[in-house]
Amino acid sequence: MDDGKPTGPQAKWWSRPAAGRADRTETGPEGAGAAEGAAPAADTAGAGHTEDPEPRQLLPSGPPLHEPDEYSTPPYGGPGPWAPAPPVQRPTPAHGTPVPPQADALVPPRATPVPPQAAPAPPPQQQPSAAPPQAPPVPQQPQAASVPPQQPHYASANGVGLPAPGPGQPGPSQWLQYDPWGAPGQPLTQAGPPPGAEPGRRKSRRGGAFAGVLLLTLVAGGIGGGVGAYIERTGGLTTVELPQASRTGGDRAPDSVAGIAASALPSVVTLHVSGTAESGTGTGFVLDGRGHILTNNHVVAPAGSSGDITVTFSSGESAAAELVGKDSGYDLAVVRVKGVSGLKPLPLGNSDNVRVGDPVVAIGAPFDLSNTVTSGIISAKQRPITAGGEKGDGSDISYVDALQTDAPINPGNSGGPLVDAQAHVIGINSAIRAADSGKGAERGGQSGSIGLGFAIPINQGKRVAEELINTGRATHPVIGVTLDMKYTGDGAKVGSKGAEGGPAVTEDGPADKAGIKPGDVITQVQGQRVHSGEELIVKIRAHRPGDRLGLRLTRGGEELSITLTLGSASGT
Repeated sequence: MDDGKPTGPQAKWWSRPAAGRADRTETGPEGAGAAEGAAPAADTAGAGHTEDPEPRQLLPSGPPLHEPDEYSTPPYGGPGPWAPAPPVQRPTPAHGTPVPPQADALVPPRATPVPPQAAPAPPPQQQPSAAPPQAPPVPQQPQAASVPPQQPHYASANGVGLPAPGPGQPGPSQWLQYDPWGAPGQPLTQAGPPPGAEPGRRKSRRGGAFAGVLLLTLVAGGIGGGVGAYIERTGGLTTVELPQASRTGGDRAPDSVAGIAASALPSVVTLHVSGTAESGTGTGFVLDGRGHILTNNHVVAPAGSSGDITVTFSSGESAAAELVGKDSGYDLAVVRVKGVSGLKPLPLGNSDNVRVGDPVVAIGAPFDLSNTVTSGIISAKQRPITAGGEKGDGSDISYVDALQTDAPINPGNSGGPLVDAQAHVIGINSAIRAADSGKGAERGGQSGSIGLGFAIPINQGKRVAEELINTGRATHPVIGVTLDMKYTGDGAKVGSKGAEGGPAVTEDGPADKAGIKPGDVITQVQGQRVHSGEELIVKIRAHRPGDRLGLRLTRGGEELSITLTLGSASGT
């Protein structure tokens, strides 16, 4: 624009009139400049038109609500310019592009009416040109208080006010919605949102949708968490199956406790004995295939001469048994079952090979709990013990040079086998040391094990069992002397008188032939120390009749060494 005249529609700059101050003229430099700048705008707006017959309606006059502001700062000072709208560039359609009517193309723009004060003159019609109109220059100084005639104007898409179009000019919405770069012949771009669909409402709908989605997510999460917790607690929705190792053959090392028990249990039996006055339970083991079973004498003693003895095998089968022979001095007995086949004898070991610390397994029926297995070690060897003596005359006292073990032995284990790591019998469990006992080992009591169990060595048990099976009676080795059992000194003292007033040393007996005299104190047998008469008997009975023994004795303060051959006496 070289001549400074407008060639097309121009944006108007509007100032809101202040109430009662339309005729005020600024006297300062800024006010003068503003008044001078406002005059052309008024002339341009009213060129070629007559004044509106109706007087201009001004805002009601009256005193200002506030004191004048010396800096003329709105709203307390003079009227200041409202924020100008940015210039709107309206692209014109390309040549040959059809433009639909305004009523059909777009949604009618929403007018923002301003109270009219003067009838605006319609701007001259101007055909759209190929180049977009240039925006009017932005005034450098704010306009003065002169108020141009106000016209109804439209609100643009971004909320900035635009002047109403003149006759024949397209509305602002039509130009704003037109896409000049679209293909020829294509319809104009999509119109804005329909009336009532304000951005605020869309935002409200989007906010409601977001809240609904959030609520649905929370509910789904809660349900999923509950289902997950239930599955975790119950292990799933199906039947619970816990992991387990597969079943194997169950083989164990032969020298393990399980291997020893598996090998020995089929040969161990439980005995139930009943008589006219008492009854009891004990254990035994099979000696041969003919049905001979070895056990303790005190196990079968309650049966007497007419009682019943029942044998129960590890398989649960039972059979009646009869007494073959017994010996109270050794506390051993043999019974036999008839009509039973397929018996498995338990192999016998050698008790002389046993060493202290060797592992052992005891099998029996403690407190009538059959097929009970306990394990331990050999705690000591050649423990001289005596058991029995309930009759008072000493005829039922047994003398045992025992194997000591810490394998738990309890009432009911009596007569059961004590086996080694090869499942060979090395002893016959016979006695325990009870915690409430003041002296000696006890048989058949109800006290529990305290780790002091005693077993008859199998070498002695084998000899006695063979004699009982073959002859029904067992023989005892003897030296032919009567001992003073009341002697409290160290050693075994030969008495001065024998039983029923006879001589203390049997004539032509083993001791008489070896030169032993009444009053001699025997202190050693085969190099082993002897502290009492019971120990001497135990040491002698650990041998067979006919064995030669070396003895050491004291006579009148002098120590002597002699050798004798053991004699034989029938047991009871």
